[in-house]
Amino acid sequence: MLVIHAWRSGPCGAAKLTVATDIQPRATDSKRQSPDFLFSEVPVGSTGLYTMVTQSTVRHLFRLNPASPELSQYIAMLATCVSTPNATIPQVKSYSDVVYFNYYALGLSLLFTPASGYTPKSGLQLSDLSNEQLFLDSLDIYNIPPQSSASCPRSKGTSSRTAELMFSSFPLYPLVFDVGGETKDENGEVQTRPSHLEITSRTTGKDFVQCLGEPDRKGGGAGPSSGSIGIWCEWKRDGIMIEFGGDEAKGPQAWERGKDAVWKVITLFSSTSCN
Repeated sequence: MLVIHAWRSGPCGAAKLTVATDIQPRATDSKRQSPDFLFSEVPVGSTGLYTMVTQSTVRHLFRLNPASPELSQYIAMLATCVSTPNATIPQVKSYSDVVYFNYYALGLSLLFTPASGYTPKSGLQLSDLSNEQLFLDSLDIYNIPPQSSASCPRSKGTSSRTAELMFSSFPLYPLVFDVGGETKDENGEVQTRPSHLEITSRTTGKDFVQCLGEPDRKGGGAGPSSGSIGIWCEWKRDGIMIEFGGDEAKGPQAWERGKDAVWKVITLFSSTSCN
């Protein structure tokens, strides 16, 4: 049995939440002998909230279908940290090649791909899906930065994708990802990474690069603030893509200011190191 502890501060002090599940580690293949579960307990500080959540745990959910007990229990655990009713019920967006499960109150979007010749129709409801023929392929974790001041020149005309505005922030921090190993800096020098990347709601571009090294791909931020997308960075080895938010992530000088930009969306996908 897996037991997850989380602490939330409240008007009467810190309250401890314990969630017990029957999730069992899955067998590893010959290319990946590390354990599926790696938990660390790290205080968040002023947020008054911490949990034991790691990349290994999230990646354990990959390739599961929407009806799997492991996935359902993970969503139920997150839902205990928000006050929104029916937080475990997703809004479904179906297309012929992909199905999204959007948990707006949890700041989480799951992307499922169909298999075995299954071709979902557009506009399906949750009850219409063939869950056994869908498999989790990637996921997005949302962090909603504070709204920019209307008096700030760079704020005028900035826009966000409508769908993103519907998401709340992911409810549990920090996220702790296992990222140990070596990487190269911007000068090509080999550097040893920290064993873990700890992410809070205030982690910036500088923090990510200091831990992960220079990204394999990056983009965004070009053009006027109005209509431009935020800067983003991708580390293929780790299966991590980060989109940054706020004024610092948009406009012609976005990459100069990007080191101070706070992350807005973390996308986890199949990493090259695990293929």
